Amino acid sequence: MFVYDKKLQYPVKIAAVNPRLAAIIISQYGGPDGELGASLRYLSQRYAMPFDELKGLLTDIGTEELGHLEMIGAIVHQLTRNLKDSQMKDSAFAPYFVDHTAGVYPTAASGSPWNAASMAVKGDPMADLVEDMAAEQKARVTYDNILRLSDDPDVNDVIKFLREREVVHFQRFGEALQSR
Repeated sequence: MFVYDKKLQYPVKIAAVNPRLAAIIISQYGGPDGELGASLRYLSQRYAMPFDELKGLLTDIGTEELGHLEMIGAIVHQLTRNLKDSQMKDSAFAPYFVDHTAGVYPTAASGSPWNAASMAVKGDPMADLVEDMAAEQKARVTYDNILRLSDDPDVNDVIKFLREREVVHFQRFGEALQSR
């Protein structure tokens, strides 16, 4: 069903090592409003969706969210791939480093590992679409917060792209809700 294209949806080319930003951005990988939960939410909701066009929408957006997960993983990796001990020791990334070194692990910026409790699959079209709209807004706010904390133009470029996609997904789910 899935076709993997060996390139990111949007280029991720981070020039500078920045463990502080990596410790923040990891939340969009495995945090409560991150891309892992979004992809699993939509790909799981599609099974109970009685309308083929909305099942297709959930599949399309869920698949796109997997691509976003890959982009966030690439950002975190590029921010930490050449990390020196001296850069890491006094950074917010140090506690993460103890458990995961520079591996990309689904966790929130708070350190809480990802779990399915932050996503909802009700099996009711209206409930699921409203949940999806709220999830997209929470992801948008998280990207806004990252932009407030980031001083890296390479990171900001990608985060702005991802933020815009959350807005588009919100609109698509809103249109789907109106169509029912």
